[in-house]
Amino acid sequence: MHRDLVVVGASAGGVEALRSLVAGLPSDLPAAVVVVLHMPAGGSSALPTILGRSGPLPALAVGDGMPLRQGRIHIAPPDHHTLVQNGVLRLSRGPTENGHRPAVNVLFRSAALSAGPAAIGVVLSGMLDDGVAGMAAIKNQGGLALVQSPGDALHPGMPGSVLEHVAVDHVVPASEMGAMLSELVAEEITAVAPPVPETLRLEVEVSGDNAGAGFGDIPKLGRTTTLTCPDCAGSLLEIPGGSGHHRCLVGHAWTPDALLDAYSGGLERAMWTAVRTLEEKIALARRMAGHARQSGRAHIADRYSDQEEEALAAADVLRKHLLRSELREGTGS
Repeated sequence: MHRDLVVVGASAGGVEALRSLVAGLPSDLPAAVVVVLHMPAGGSSALPTILGRSGPLPALAVGDGMPLRQGRIHIAPPDHHTLVQNGVLRLSRGPTENGHRPAVNVLFRSAALSAGPAAIGVVLSGMLDDGVAGMAAIKNQGGLALVQSPGDALHPGMPGSVLEHVAVDHVVPASEMGAMLSELVAEEITAVAPPVPETLRLEVEVSGDNAGAGFGDIPKLGRTTTLTCPDCAGSLLEIPGGSGHHRCLVGHAWTPDALLDAYSGGLERAMWTAVRTLEEKIALARRMAGHARQSGRAHIADRYSDQEEEALAAADVLRKHLLRSELREGTGS
């Protein structure tokens, strides 16, 4: 038995890393390669063309029901999860993970379930902690874990997070991954996949396109928390395991860093809404104070002016906080 399935996940900065990886693959690779690159939902992807020109292996966009073929690079299309299932690839419009569809974790979990020890997971450049939950599933089912050296990645968040939470087998620059994968897929393996956890099976079902499959069992996945889903405002369950990810009752999934980032974005939007509301209050109070003075009602004008000053002070505090936040993000601190 040989490892014959390589699943690759990348996000920000991932195109260059993918090009470097596929450039090092041999033309007779005895394994199928499946790639998820986080991308916007709209439009089409030029990634099959880019990767097909970057190395010796043909690259093609995944179609629903497409058989896995050795010596081919199969690329997830926009706005669809890609799952491995009984030797074929399935496309799904299932719930997003960390706001993404396609999502790295969805592909990796399905590879762990379908291929067990024959799967190799690869995480390349990207932000936050995407890929951790999926890579943990691959390792738990006997597969191998490779990550791009964080110092080699344009955005080291994804490979660094996997290194922090998963017992990774190899850490190499993207330019060396093709040759390493060629060696790994040639190795004879005798490992037997451990029993499949019901949690893994259920999470793969929820990500699929079989309407309603597994959704009634979502409450069994973990314990209820007081957190809410940024996508639908539903209650989140904490899923047990090293990755510490969450899933809501309609299936949206969030890893800790991505959830925190989503909450931060929601808070910032709320604060800018507050600033806008205060600016409207300032303009109205100023106008009302002017009308009151013109009609000789000085005490009423003063009351409106006091409200204007209070709103000005509050808006100033919010603006300074938002500016400091933007500066911190810009400097990476």
